[in-house]
Amino acid sequence: MPLNTLEDLRAGKLAGSRRLKLSCGLNEFPREIFDLADTLEILDLSGNALTSLPDDLPRLGKLRILFCSNNPFTELPAVIGQCAALEMLGFKSNRIASVPADALPPRLRWLILTDNQIGELPSELGRCARLQKLMLAGNRLQSLPPEMVNCTRLELLRISANQLSALPEWLLSLPRLSWLAFAGNPFCADAARPANISLIHWDDLQISHPLGEGASGVIHQAEWRAAEGAQLVALKLFKGELTSDGLPLDEMHACMTAGAHPNLIPLLGKLEAHPDDAHGLVMALIDESFRNLAGPPSLDSCTRDVYTGEATFDLKTVVGIALGVASAAEHLHAQGIMHGDLYAHNILHGGDGQALLGDFGAASLVAAEDRATAEALQRIEVRAFACLLEELLERCPVAVDGQKTLKILGDLQADCAQENVGGRPLFAAIVRRLNALVVG
Repeated sequence: MPLNTLEDLRAGKLAGSRRLKLSCGLNEFPREIFDLADTLEILDLSGNALTSLPDDLPRLGKLRILFCSNNPFTELPAVIGQCAALEMLGFKSNRIASVPADALPPRLRWLILTDNQIGELPSELGRCARLQKLMLAGNRLQSLPPEMVNCTRLELLRISANQLSALPEWLLSLPRLSWLAFAGNPFCADAARPANISLIHWDDLQISHPLGEGASGVIHQAEWRAAEGAQLVALKLFKGELTSDGLPLDEMHACMTAGAHPNLIPLLGKLEAHPDDAHGLVMALIDESFRNLAGPPSLDSCTRDVYTGEATFDLKTVVGIALGVASAAEHLHAQGIMHGDLYAHNILHGGDGQALLGDFGAASLVAAEDRATAEALQRIEVRAFACLLEELLERCPVAVDGQKTLKILGDLQADCAQENVGGRPLFAAIVRRLNALVVG
């Protein structure tokens, strides 16, 4: 979204705009924004010095999306709740300690309150029947309102890095919950386990060019001069800052705990002796022919990934990707890890069904002795797999001779997506059913 200027707004040059983004040290809401009331749908006022919004904000009758991240708000403005068309709110990295019940708009689908000081949420959150995405990592929550059991459309929840003493039991039965992150809470401490991993000294690495950057860190290509010879590797240096998913150190620990699997990116070692004490992991360098299966969700798609218009997959490729990802997920849950972000945009695809599941930014460790909870959490992740399989099948043109396989995959997808959480298969059963297709 391009940055606009206050000068252009005041000069009337933005008349008829559907989107407006202002980041220029504002300490009060520019009244000229109301000149766009007939058209404005997306308003981004992030990166300013705002502490309040005007009482007549509902005059922006078409406003669907409001971002006010990186401002010094101490309370979520109650006037927001009067905005009839508002569906998405982003107030990340403010100083918000209070969320009034009146601040929740009736059409709310996506709420971002990451990195604030919130200790309690209103019970009225349970009335948000349309809520699909709720991001609360990095607050001071000690519990969640039990009324949230009524948020039956909730699909993605981030509650990492809070002060929760337990995972609410009702959370495990939400019919559409698919992507859950909860690491960095007191109740997770007992799930931690030491990871046996090699140490790789900073001096043994020759850093080359960056390969990519995510919320938690930057990945560089490097040459590792190991005792058995030099090899090209990928080095991820963690930023150490809270992300929308949680804490980067929790991500790093999950990576180290995961162990080896053909459908996970191989981890070679943990970085030591960085001159600035940065944390890092050294991973195998993946062939450049591998590409992300899809792009992340958009403002409009909310919880679902965005594929290119020309993306299609033949039946063999669909089976290969599904089997690889299900097998990786089965392996992770056997190690006591919930991936938390099982999405196509976190899967690298190399053609012919080759798939590598990556990005452990939302991963959480599960106490192995609590088998009932572990299986309930696994079944939440199974619904995420169902969403992935549905997306692949939607893009799979099938000839007549493939109809039988297509029906089997469709039945599997339906079983994994069912709203009765306890009726969903575990990943071991999913892998068996997919393996039968490969053998057949």
